[in-house]
Amino acid sequence: MARRFSAAYQSEPFSALATWARRLAVFSLVATVVSIITIRFGFLEFKPALATFFGALGMAGLSILVSFAAFAAIWQTGARGMGRILVALVLSMVILAYPAYLAYQYRKLPPIYDITTDPIDPPKFEALARLRVGDGANPAVYAGLYSAEQQRVAYPDVEAATVEVPPQKAYETALALIKKRQWRIVDERPPVPPRREGKIEAIARTPIMGFSEDIAVRVLPDGPGARVDMRSSSRYFDHDLGSNAARIVKLVEDINDATDNAKPAPKKQPQPVKGAAQAKGAQTKR
Repeated sequence: MARRFSAAYQSEPFSALATWARRLAVFSLVATVVSIITIRFGFLEFKPALATFFGALGMAGLSILVSFAAFAAIWQTGARGMGRILVALVLSMVILAYPAYLAYQYRKLPPIYDITTDPIDPPKFEALARLRVGDGANPAVYAGLYSAEQQRVAYPDVEAATVEVPPQKAYETALALIKKRQWRIVDERPPVPPRREGKIEAIARTPIMGFSEDIAVRVLPDGPGARVDMRSSSRYFDHDLGSNAARIVKLVEDINDATDNAKPAPKKQPQPVKGAAQAKGAQTKR
């Protein structure tokens, strides 16, 4: 009986909708990978490459809709194709998972792209200003106090690094951490007391798409120690999805940890030897 049922099922044709759902999902996967590579390595202009990426995401969404239609058709006709529907759904959900998370961040976080530890006098882009040109690029000047107020509400933990080491040591620590992160350094100028501040300008890349985000680090004397201010700004888009604030907070934490470990341990006062102390007391009595 089971064999006859299996043979009857295998003789049923595959659902055309199930086949198309799988084809759309596979095509979406290929298009997504190609568009990410194209954007990351700059093989095409920015806007056409980005349009290709969003088109691939649209294909993944269409594949999900066709999968549901195929499931309904199979339920009514008894055609084969459930495996193809499952493949289509898994591929499409994998493709859409991270963009869905970014969409949630887009709605949750304020639409700002320029984050700094000093909104009144932010570190300036000088060498990087020449790169922030072209169609769609954000300006090199700071976004302004309206952006600063939104930053204060959304990212209250963005603060400068105030360290108890000389400015030169703070500069060297920040530079070493930037090199460790493999950010592309565009300019570096060590501090020269009492006038010239320490300055580092570098470019970070977002993990998947490789979008450029520009960083400026400024080192100034602060009493016996130093103050390290930072600015991180997305070169494109008016919403950074929280990446710049996270970058600054992590770098400040690492600078504080590195400079704390570099501080010399306080010298302990030598304790008098017990016998010597007793002898000194006896001489005093005499």
